[in-house]
Amino acid sequence: MRKVNNGGGWAAIRYTFKKAREAGGTWKLFKALRSKNACKTCALGMGGQAGGMVNERGSFPEVCKKSIQAMTSDMQPAITADFWSRHSVADLQQWSPRQLETSGRLIQPVLHTRGATHFKAITWNEAFERIESHLKSLSPDETFWYFSGRSSNEAGFLLQLAARLYGTNNVNNCSYYCHQASGVGLNQSLGTGTATVTLDDLEKCDLAMIIGGNPASNHPRLMTSLTHVRRRGGKVIVINPVRELGMVRFRIPSDWRSMLFNANIATHYYQPHIGGDLAILSGIAKAVVERSAHDLPFLQQHCRDADSFLEWLGQLSWSELEAKSGVSERDMREIAELYANSKAAIFGWTMGITHHVHGVENVNAIANLALLRGMVGREGAGMMPIRGHSNVQGIGSVGVTPKLKSAIFDGLQQHFGVSLPTTTGLDTMACMEAAHNGRLKAAVCLGGNLFGSNPDANYAREALGKLGTFVTLSTTLNTGHAHALADQTLILPVLARDEEPQPTTQESMFNYVRMSDGGPARLPGPRSEIQVIAELGKRLVGDSDAIRWADMEQGSTIRHWISKVVPGYAAIDNIDKTKKEFLIEGRAYHSPRFGTPDGKAVLFPYAIPDLAGNDQNQLRMMTVRSEGQFNTVVYEEEDLYRGQERRDLVLMHPDDIRRMGLQPDQRVRVSNEVGELSGYLARAFDSIKPGNALMYYPEANVLVPRTLDPQSKTPAFKAVVVTIEPA
Repeated sequence: MRKVNNGGGWAAIRYTFKKAREAGGTWKLFKALRSKNACKTCALGMGGQAGGMVNERGSFPEVCKKSIQAMTSDMQPAITADFWSRHSVADLQQWSPRQLETSGRLIQPVLHTRGATHFKAITWNEAFERIESHLKSLSPDETFWYFSGRSSNEAGFLLQLAARLYGTNNVNNCSYYCHQASGVGLNQSLGTGTATVTLDDLEKCDLAMIIGGNPASNHPRLMTSLTHVRRRGGKVIVINPVRELGMVRFRIPSDWRSMLFNANIATHYYQPHIGGDLAILSGIAKAVVERSAHDLPFLQQHCRDADSFLEWLGQLSWSELEAKSGVSERDMREIAELYANSKAAIFGWTMGITHHVHGVENVNAIANLALLRGMVGREGAGMMPIRGHSNVQGIGSVGVTPKLKSAIFDGLQQHFGVSLPTTTGLDTMACMEAAHNGRLKAAVCLGGNLFGSNPDANYAREALGKLGTFVTLSTTLNTGHAHALADQTLILPVLARDEEPQPTTQESMFNYVRMSDGGPARLPGPRSEIQVIAELGKRLVGDSDAIRWADMEQGSTIRHWISKVVPGYAAIDNIDKTKKEFLIEGRAYHSPRFGTPDGKAVLFPYAIPDLAGNDQNQLRMMTVRSEGQFNTVVYEEEDLYRGQERRDLVLMHPDDIRRMGLQPDQRVRVSNEVGELSGYLARAFDSIKPGNALMYYPEANVLVPRTLDPQSKTPAFKAVVVTIEPA
């Protein structure tokens, strides 16, 4: 395949015109991207009332391949009724994630019943009657309700409210499989579950440390901010087991200087082993203290137990840190020196940090490092979890969690007079396990691909297949529709964000609430998420003195409820009239007063784990997204930045291929105690640290154990030990 020597650039521009042709023309795509709607992909916060392609600081044009891919997917033609008779379920199960995604837009409710060879189109009324009949026959705690982060605050709030009024707290969202460890760790360390910085802060820092992430592929517009750090003379430190092309060089198509001149991103790049994060972060912290670069007055005044933490740090041995990180003492000291010379540092991370059994401790360790020099609680410095889905943070804010925050729980009961259940709700994996053992009998999913996002794909297929009813609200097909087949499986077609008949809101990863105006539906048939949810509420719960579901079909009514019960959201009440987007109060920390009970940050010691997988034919594998996909959605088979034309690969360092007696591109069997994939190619990939391997998500989920971080319940999609042998 064609090779590129930088991320973005002319290849991205050519791709844009290619997708524009698919969407019906450049002007048509441009108008769609410029509509007053928040971006459908990552949570960096593009779009809103300033128009699409505008970020939170008002910068234009801001657009990336991910937003173009999502928009053109929603601009596909319809899946017509004859599709379901032409393609059996067995056919669909052979299709790749990309083939399913590019089949077209869903426009009719469809049904599959146990034993049938095909899905069939049904009416909306039959779909609702089937859901109502089965769910009314169950105890509410025999159901669970799962939410994607791509939906609006209004849809998320309404569905979690409907589920609780129906009688269950089995309410959870996709963050349990991505950034839940960030929320738990940040709450432990700082008393907040979100970023402590704004986008403006990122434009003021002189050091950005990106740990365990590849935003060049997954959050490309962040590269603009990192380019600005470089232009100010700042440093960009990348810590990742893989040397990712886009994090080394990235040309921003909307920036002529980036296109024509310097495209460098990372000033320094370090490659620990997969699973070596705690060791390298501890080593950097130890080196900071050994060179007396820590801010002792800050630690003593604004942190708990500083003395005992410093004592623990001093007892760590350099030999242990080197062995368990795969990084030399010299390199860890070099990072510490760069950090010691910075005046304002921001720490960003993605799922390379959270997808571990010690994911929460990884986040604690990053917070420790920031607190050592007082880099939290001031402008231009702080913590930046780089979230994926465009509204995953907002979904959590408005109550999509098994246990409601007391402010929301009390506010709903006191202000609106509703009665809510107090039973213990189940997290996402607990729901999957309860479905597998027969305790749960029905599930409703607001978007997403629950099957595709689960570890241990065979177990996930069995668990969802044991349900009596499985309902998904979707815009396009995905692997879950083909493989997760219950007694009755229903797919309800819904409108995309920019097609909603009413305005909706979303929350960016910088705690900024944006408003989307919606727009005309592109195709007949799909319904508004809010309309579908209100109909479910009316059928399952019914009207009462506390709630009338016809009123809840109005976004303004839902926003009024949100404004009264969700902390920091008061300004949402009249946002459709004022058009004033807002920063949620109390989230950004620009002074050293933290959200803990005593206002002090907490420093955490921890045990540093051994590296797994040391046998001759074993590697530490992590699942990754390609440049051509977003979360479970695969838009292109190729992975342009890694130079790969296919996905049935295990990317290995050439030294490991030789050590195992293999040949490049030899077909191999990749296996462990969970599952196996046979016939994959052992592809030489010298950008990964020896001893480690990459495989593509979600296909490689068959190899990922159901091992969880005990604190966040997040699966360990990284550091999966696999055995590789000739097929």
